[in-house]
Amino acid sequence: MKRISLIFKAPFEVDIAEQSLPSIAATEVLVKTKFSAISHGTEMLLYRGLFPDDLAVDETISELQRPLRYPLKYGYCAVGEVIEVGAEVSKDFVGRMVFCLHPHENCFPAGVDRILPVPEDIHPLDALFLANMETAVNFLMDGRPVIGEKVAVLGQGVVGLLTAALLAKFPLAALLTWDNFELRREASLSLGANLTLDPTVPDDLQKAIEHLKRGASEGSADLVYELSGNPAAINTAIAIAGFDGRIVIGSWFGKQLAALELGGRFHRRRIRLISSQVSTVTPALSARWSKHRRFDVAWDMIRQIRPARFITHQIPFVRVKEAFELIEKDPASTIQVVLAYAPR
Repeated sequence: MKRISLIFKAPFEVDIAEQSLPSIAATEVLVKTKFSAISHGTEMLLYRGLFPDDLAVDETISELQRPLRYPLKYGYCAVGEVIEVGAEVSKDFVGRMVFCLHPHENCFPAGVDRILPVPEDIHPLDALFLANMETAVNFLMDGRPVIGEKVAVLGQGVVGLLTAALLAKFPLAALLTWDNFELRREASLSLGANLTLDPTVPDDLQKAIEHLKRGASEGSADLVYELSGNPAAINTAIAIAGFDGRIVIGSWFGKQLAALELGGRFHRRRIRLISSQVSTVTPALSARWSKHRRFDVAWDMIRQIRPARFITHQIPFVRVKEAFELIEKDPASTIQVVLAYAPR
């Protein structure tokens, strides 16, 4: 079998390349990929060349523990079928659909400890969202929403939508969302947002403040999530956060710098900035929570939300250049772009 991989070659340049497929080790399985999902956040920073070159690609995924520089393989949302197992792996795995945090390629060996069997009641296209759902679950664990709070989510890409969907299950006083694109704002409303706003409209901030004043003397939010990938959005978060408000920053900005307005409201209101990243569990909960337990919650949330509805495009893997060009040139038409691999 030929191993065909997506390669990030240079800014705005991706291609597929044939590589040798190593023999699987005794504790590995061979996965034939069915679908993989492109990250419209982190992965597009790599596509644009906006990543720092002093980090590993990913410190927690064995396949990605190498310098972050071109040429490179990347991706972390792959679903496929186990077609072969190593000598020490149960043959019961053969034929199982599994999820793996793995770069885009048509087949790959993976340690049995790296694969997550997809529950039989979850469709492979829904399973593609496991990594992003785990991220959304982690955001709620780090932000700790409280009954009756007013919450805002800046950015309604896939992770922002999933975060809003989870927040909508809480008995909040208000749930506001922001996004540049109408398609995503409409999806946000369908998930339970009370109000969704366009940050390109001049009076959107005033509309938010007026909405947050309902039933309260002050138009501010208790908890704000910055998930837009735009460093300037942190200042919007500061502008709407109330006294002792929490701002969870889930975006990865790469080389983009944030010019923060810390001289006014931020200083006097004791606003807290919280860094949230899914590779680890917050130390405050790690005595009782593991990544395995968090994945179990993510699977349950996938069952409830059925996130495959956010897939706007399925594009054959061999046309991967078109997929990245679409996201780059026409983001308003996309929520989640998926690569589909030819059957055996």
